[in-house]
Amino acid sequence: MAVVSGVLGPDHPDVGIYLTNFAGLRISQEDWSDAVTMLKRGTDIAIRGTRRTSDGQARTAQTASEAKRPSDKLSLLVKAASRLASQQARREPELAGAMFEAAQWALSSKAADSLAQMAARQAKGDGALAGMVRERQDLVAEWQARDKLLVAAIAQLPGQHNAVSDQALRDRIAKIDARISEIDKRLAADFPEYAALASPEPLGIADVQAQLHANEALVLFLDTVEWKPTPEETFLWVINKTGARWLRIELGTRALSERVAALRCGLDRSAWDHDGATQCARLLNSLVAEASNALPFDLGRAYELYRSLFAQVDDLIKDKQLLVVPSGALTSLPFHVLVTEAPTGTGSYADAAWLARRHAITVLPSATSLKALRQFAKTSKATRPFVGFGNPLLVGPAGADRRAWARQSCPKAPELTHVAGRAVRAPMARLFRGNLADTEFIRRQQPLPETTDELCAVARSVGAAETAIYLGDKATESVIKSMSADGTLAQVRVLHFATHGLLGSETEMLGATKAEPALLLTPPNQAREEDDGLLTASESALLKLDADWVVLSACNTAAGDGNTIGAEALSGLARAFFYAGARALLVSHWAVDSNATVSLITRAFDEIKGDDRIGRAEALRRSMLALIGAGGRNSHPATWAPFVVVGEGGR
Repeated sequence: MAVVSGVLGPDHPDVGIYLTNFAGLRISQEDWSDAVTMLKRGTDIAIRGTRRTSDGQARTAQTASEAKRPSDKLSLLVKAASRLASQQARREPELAGAMFEAAQWALSSKAADSLAQMAARQAKGDGALAGMVRERQDLVAEWQARDKLLVAAIAQLPGQHNAVSDQALRDRIAKIDARISEIDKRLAADFPEYAALASPEPLGIADVQAQLHANEALVLFLDTVEWKPTPEETFLWVINKTGARWLRIELGTRALSERVAALRCGLDRSAWDHDGATQCARLLNSLVAEASNALPFDLGRAYELYRSLFAQVDDLIKDKQLLVVPSGALTSLPFHVLVTEAPTGTGSYADAAWLARRHAITVLPSATSLKALRQFAKTSKATRPFVGFGNPLLVGPAGADRRAWARQSCPKAPELTHVAGRAVRAPMARLFRGNLADTEFIRRQQPLPETTDELCAVARSVGAAETAIYLGDKATESVIKSMSADGTLAQVRVLHFATHGLLGSETEMLGATKAEPALLLTPPNQAREEDDGLLTASESALLKLDADWVVLSACNTAAGDGNTIGAEALSGLARAFFYAGARALLVSHWAVDSNATVSLITRAFDEIKGDDRIGRAEALRRSMLALIGAGGRNSHPATWAPFVVVGEGGR
């Protein structure tokens, strides 16, 4: 170990790999103290590498060891530190704080690609910020190239080394590191909002407490997989203004995924589509979800999951608004649908002890976003109540569906329509051709004519004219970007998108060079850099907004897939819109009929207008409770629970 460190330097990524391998041996021997020491050194190296490449420009050229994000190593560190804290109780507070920061690194490293794309787009602009970002990217590329040369030189046989040349490489690499550090300090000082987005630094427990109000508690989850001899498990930090607690929960990545999937089978009808029907039937011991019947939401399972996640912290969260930083499968579940008391024999949805009855809940894409939002989000000066984009001109997989063209204006009276599933349905062609989207693939998605009614009803409720609604050939990237450039969007308090959404993992699967979530709009005939029919997270970040709300009524804006459900969707899109100037997002976990969507959104807006002392999360909670109280199908959580507030949920 000392030889490798002496030859390559103590901060070289390969040294971190060796340390992690040795730590794995110590873990197998249950030597938690040595394991933590080695993993801490190894993850520190990985984090420094992450900081160096935080703008992401040269990631495809970097060495394989540095390309791998450090989340797995950091999760393993948390697992080992938890065992060490059990053995050495006096170190528990110190380890709890250090692991809280390690968990933030682990979570943020899973959702960095769209932020890297934002940095790359920023570098194409003019001005001091763009110049520094470009210089930084060039330095990162040079660092990686010279590091590769140095490793190759060191690998030569004895006697073939050129000591002078080797030292020159070392000196230049050291100068590059120093210059990158200098640029980062300037970015933090001169462009703090950019630095907070592109290179977020974890918050300590005391930092979080300084940002929290007396009636708030932050809850952060980190789910982990099995690493023998440790099982899969989830770690939980709960912090309020005066206290903090670090816990280990027996449910880990796989178990949480299964439990959340079972609950979503009772919430999202699209979960029963295709192969999903087999999985839902297995999870719920049910053969089919009939279209005419309510979905089989299991109150007992919702209560069991609540007990697993929150029973040990009830004293810390009592009477508090919850600011939740979820991970893994939990990012696809609105916490409102958990049940705080064992259901009675009747199993009535209207009378269930929903978590929404006790707590207003805000989702944060990261703990650091709490400070960033409260530091940079000022009171909106926007004067226009609303602008909405929806019903893009799409023709369906067969290419002949013209329903979108028939609904290009607001009806004279509100109409009740059922929202079609807003996930991408077309055959899996390649979404991207080079760095631009395949416009024909976008055009062949399912049309969404019912989004016209949704946008019109919301606009009507907030007193906006029909001219504030952009449908069809006006729902384009070009229109959005031009409205940003001329200052129109900066005058809008509520910006509403009703369309298809794509996850970062889906854009990667469909051929994107770098995966990032996106919203589908009316595609042009010919894809161009300024308009290819996809408004990506990195493009959203460069919009100029001053919005209290950005509503993303698009399937997949809060949901996801696999073991990293929703991580990139929430972190990528949310942080991008925060950087653009939004205070909060209202995002959907599944599609719901337009009547329920309008009721939830407009009632939330009305609650704030009626009582300006409450915040966005409390307004949404009251709107949910009103819909539950309306009875009938409205009391089913599939109707009242699809939306969550992401970002600043307070006043």
